[in-house]
Amino acid sequence: MEKKELDLVLVPIGLVIMVSYHVWLFYRIKRHPKTTVLGINAINRVAWVKAMMSDPENGILAVQTLRNSIMAATLLSTMAVMLSSLIVVLMTSNSVGLSSGGNSEYGGGIVYGNSSKLLLSIKFFAILLCALTAFLLFAQSVRYSNHTGVLINVPFKNQAPTITPEYVGRIMNKGSDFWSLGWRAYYFSFPLFLWIFGPIPMFLCCVVMVFLLYFLDISNHPVLTRAEAQNAENERSA
Repeated sequence: MEKKELDLVLVPIGLVIMVSYHVWLFYRIKRHPKTTVLGINAINRVAWVKAMMSDPENGILAVQTLRNSIMAATLLSTMAVMLSSLIVVLMTSNSVGLSSGGNSEYGGGIVYGNSSKLLLSIKFFAILLCALTAFLLFAQSVRYSNHTGVLINVPFKNQAPTITPEYVGRIMNKGSDFWSLGWRAYYFSFPLFLWIFGPIPMFLCCVVMVFLLYFLDISNHPVLTRAEAQNAENERSA
């Protein structure tokens, strides 16, 4: 196999591994949320919203907590914009040879794979797409966090029928979902960045990242409800 053909084999396989893992994770979150960190956090956020809305004195604590989330999402979205600007500069710079035309290769013998300038532009564009996607997702996370900050302070006696702790918890979880998706966009940009150095580092990064994400996403200690915990305690005592 010629080295230029490695990009046609290793890159699609690496992307399929990443996408397949996230499809499986999405299925597990929907079917068995208590066995995933994302599912457990979503359940706990709803419980936290109920605790905050049950006592009006918790309003300041709730707003401060949401403010921290907004500040973190704002920082990450700013980083995404800065990364996008840097990539655009590199794509239009003569230092990488993209604006000079021609079909000469870059990197000499360092890059083991297809080293044409056309493919280099595709690599930079893929990283740029991930950065812009991360920016949009974190911006949506800020939006839903702002909505949560308003709704969570509505007094119980003045609540409309639709403004319940469950409803506010769903709004907060949507913001958290966008937060998680923004991080996933960053995660996808890592293998694409290593693709600049060849398909082999990109493929290895996909495999290692899926292995690490599995231990970050899956919980070995599922959350039990009070009834389930009581039943388990009764079985142990019996």
